[in-house]
Amino acid sequence: MLKLNDKISLLEVIQVLSVYRQNIILNLHDLKEDYQRIGIERVRGVRDINGDLITPCLETEDIYGGDFVQMGVFSINRNTATINMLVRRKVKLVKAEDNTDIIEVSGLLINDLYNFNNYTIVKDGKVHVSALNIKISNKKVFDLLQAKGVIVAGKFDFNCEYTVQLDNLPLVPVDINFGNIDGLFNQLAEIKVVTSILFAYLRHQSDVFVSNQIEELKQHYLSKNLYLNFPTTQEYTNTIETHISYKIDFGNEDILNLSKLYSANQFLGRRYEVYDQETGEIFSKPTLEMGLNQNIAFRQKAITGRMKLTKVDDLMKPIFDDFLGININGKVGEILNQVGDDSLAFLLYAKYDGKFVNREDLIAAMTTAYKKLVAFVEQTYQQNISPLIFYIGVTGHLPEKITAKVMNAEELAAKYPHLQFSKHEQTGTFFEFGNNIISVYPQTEYYSKKSLASYSTSRYYGVHI
Repeated sequence: MLKLNDKISLLEVIQVLSVYRQNIILNLHDLKEDYQRIGIERVRGVRDINGDLITPCLETEDIYGGDFVQMGVFSINRNTATINMLVRRKVKLVKAEDNTDIIEVSGLLINDLYNFNNYTIVKDGKVHVSALNIKISNKKVFDLLQAKGVIVAGKFDFNCEYTVQLDNLPLVPVDINFGNIDGLFNQLAEIKVVTSILFAYLRHQSDVFVSNQIEELKQHYLSKNLYLNFPTTQEYTNTIETHISYKIDFGNEDILNLSKLYSANQFLGRRYEVYDQETGEIFSKPTLEMGLNQNIAFRQKAITGRMKLTKVDDLMKPIFDDFLGININGKVGEILNQVGDDSLAFLLYAKYDGKFVNREDLIAAMTTAYKKLVAFVEQTYQQNISPLIFYIGVTGHLPEKITAKVMNAEELAAKYPHLQFSKHEQTGTFFEFGNNIISVYPQTEYYSKKSLASYSTSRYYGVHI
């Protein structure tokens, strides 16, 4: 049995590997040898009406052989005590029938493509990968890991392969500190509304490619952002089984979590009409993307007695009103300013002031704003929220420095009658502190029996406040 290493936690080791990942290469072959994949196993291709697999006409081949790749990028899950490592490997696109290289698509040289694979290091508070075998090119990194007992070798050798043992580490540090998250949920919820609007506008648009280029990219399994995007389907040979996983959500006294928000096109259909200014036609299945056409306009729907307005409406309506030019209130500009973007708001407000705005300029500004918002949300989660979620999932309780009131769904609903609970959330436990509410509730997860044969499912999140 391995001796427990109490000098450093697994979370801190992950942080070291993340900071110095450019100085570390990972033995991917060794990792794959014993790795038990989690979730439903999928294969490339689609099924015909008989259920037979039709594989893509193109496939990928690794450009660089060998066992080692650059150390992956780690991320903490937003809802569970799970850490994933994303590994990329440079590949080329070839024809499946004769292995001919695909060199050019849509006028582009296709010479910078990667396959991405996620490996789960910690799953639901349990170590899933016992060790990583690495090589280190920076003595400073070696010294740091050696001092904490993570590497047991006596001296640094850049040709040597070291084992970073993970299953003998405490998952979280004893003295971990968390920042104040008051007000963060409302900020993230407003940003999610804007990103959802932008995603709906940009779904079939590009600030770089014209429509027939995008179509050719699709035919070669490439997205408009030049990522490989092969169709996948479930592997039929594996048995599908279930286990209970505990989900942890972040919200406040108005909205229990971000999943309560409508998608942009759902909310559009709920609260607005989209019509043709020339013909007067009202579209029965409106989308925000229609608004890129000059003759399309938006107006509010009348509120009927059957419509039940909620706190979600209160949050989303002012943002939509501002974005669509129905009631200019500056909300969109305020949200975009938080991520250092002023171009999109400038164009939107100019458009609604009667000035001509070029469609291509608007799409480019939307694309830039979308990327900034998504990056801001990811950074906020990884720095401020996900570590807290991970701690709760690992320990079964909130940090000692956080004093919270613990309630079940019935008690929370009595205090905040406007809150909406899903079937799963009705059996959950809720922690209220400041204006925050943390929810912990069970959910059924599905996995391929072959891919998760040795995974324990007996985890329970206790409460010790």
